[in-house]
Amino acid sequence: MDTLRIPVNGVSYTEATEILKPEDPFTGPLSNIAPWNFTFLAVLMFFVSFLSLCENFTVMFVTFKFKQLRQPLNYIIVNLSIADFLVSLSGGLISFLTNAKGYFFLGKWACVLEGFAVTYFGIVAMWSLAVLSFERFFVICRPLGNIRLRGKHAVLGLLFVWTFSFIWTIPPVLGWSSYTVSKIGTTCEPNWYSTKLSDHIYIITFFFTCFILPLGVIIFCYGKLLRKLRKVSHGRLGNARKPERQVTRMVVVMIVAFMVGWTPYAAFSIVVTACPHIYIDPRMAAIPAFFSKTAACYNPVIYVFMNKQFRKCLIKLFTGKGTIPEGNLGQTSERPGMTAESQTGEMSAIAARIPVGGTAATKSDEQPSECNSFAQLPIPENKVCPI
Repeated sequence: MDTLRIPVNGVSYTEATEILKPEDPFTGPLSNIAPWNFTFLAVLMFFVSFLSLCENFTVMFVTFKFKQLRQPLNYIIVNLSIADFLVSLSGGLISFLTNAKGYFFLGKWACVLEGFAVTYFGIVAMWSLAVLSFERFFVICRPLGNIRLRGKHAVLGLLFVWTFSFIWTIPPVLGWSSYTVSKIGTTCEPNWYSTKLSDHIYIITFFFTCFILPLGVIIFCYGKLLRKLRKVSHGRLGNARKPERQVTRMVVVMIVAFMVGWTPYAAFSIVVTACPHIYIDPRMAAIPAFFSKTAACYNPVIYVFMNKQFRKCLIKLFTGKGTIPEGNLGQTSERPGMTAESQTGEMSAIAARIPVGGTAATKSDEQPSECNSFAQLPIPENKVCPI
């Protein structure tokens, strides 16, 4: 509060005047946002974080308990659960606490660490989805012929995901752009509002490498996969085409879920970067970021819980019912080069009936593999193959 002397008819009067200063989100809530908004966001983040932590911990625990699930094509799925778990742990819980308080009371360094952690683990999750699509494309379309997906290939995929994501999320910590508090003042994120040219270059590069590129990989790989399935199933009727329809629906759900979870946030970041002086209500600006955190909840449902084999292991763990065969992992399939190591669920079970040349498999007198494949009967209820 400052004072201002105003002379009127030779008499001096002293009046108090407010000096408007920008509000510090590290010292108190924004005065132009009603407290109920923070309460609503705190409740939302509590339920989202609790659900995500429970789901993803269950995926990791069940995979640890049942070795039938620990197969190369499942490594990246477990990696996705780890990334989503860490997003909810580092971002969801902190967001719940700061919204309950009404401002980011943890301080500036905690803001930088939270912004980096949430961004890093979020990009790891996005690239895990891209690598998963590539591995499924590799298993079914066999671009390298009879070379199958092995454990070392899956590990290389994991190393790529974590290293590549780190390369593009650490620069703001080191000085190229920055992590700062969001407009609503309770979460931290990359500085989309900077007017510096170098920061704009970083944001545009980040947008391309961490959204456009993985989205392009997903669309390309699943597009090729669907074309392969349609080519192989050409001329088949009735139940013989059921696996193709199931895979098609699954692919559509995966792509739509990716777009719904991340497109709003990506679009928001580009709009703000292109027009840094644009005014967006802080509550509206918070929606894309909070919405993207919900991906950690439905990723396990789409990629794991909808899988019949995982559900069997889950039921076996909590109820003790059901049969989990131990001997099916060492057997080889009816196709040369397709061992049980590469039979990682419905995708590679379908691949067992797709010849390298790309034409439909002919009938043979050989015994079917443990995981029934494309154009055969559905997977028996008493057989459990990896996800």
